[in-house]
Amino acid sequence: MRILFIGNSHTYYNDMPHMFADICREHHVEAEVTMLAHGGKGWDFHVEEPEVRFNILYGGYDVVVLQHVAHPMGDLSVMAACGRKLIRWVQEAGARPVLYMTWTTKTDGEAAQNAMSNAYRELQKETGCELAPVGEKWWEYHRAHPEIELYAADGRHASEAGSRLAATVIAEVILNG
Repeated sequence: MRILFIGNSHTYYNDMPHMFADICREHHVEAEVTMLAHGGKGWDFHVEEPEVRFNILYGGYDVVVLQHVAHPMGDLSVMAACGRKLIRWVQEAGARPVLYMTWTTKTDGEAAQNAMSNAYRELQKETGCELAPVGEKWWEYHRAHPEIELYAADGRHASEAGSRLAATVIAEVILNG
């Protein structure tokens, strides 16, 4: 299975796509991962990058994982418009688009997750694509295991445990989809 990850630092921190590939192998699924990720960039950036469209359309991917900028998310109408365009490209290429919902900052806490979740869920509902609800699972896991630090020292990015959680949620969606 060939998977393209498009995102930013929440995708590349701790080499999360590699963790995802390891999880797939643990489930006897060979996964070849490619990543197009630029720190602090959202889907508006990615739709303007020629290599993004080229990779989606001609890379022969089975799945494309899409992660938008997280802190802050910016203009949600721009997120939705650019997300729809990326999803359309993925579908035209015959691949499965999977939205990668991120988590709120440690300072903002769980109370702020709903707004972030809603932006992804609305796009999922509109387009019918799949959703990896990492941000929601993040807070469920935190409540069940408060002793495990999911955040890196900056309180925004994932620790290694947080990246492993993200990779696991994404793998569950892709492998069970």
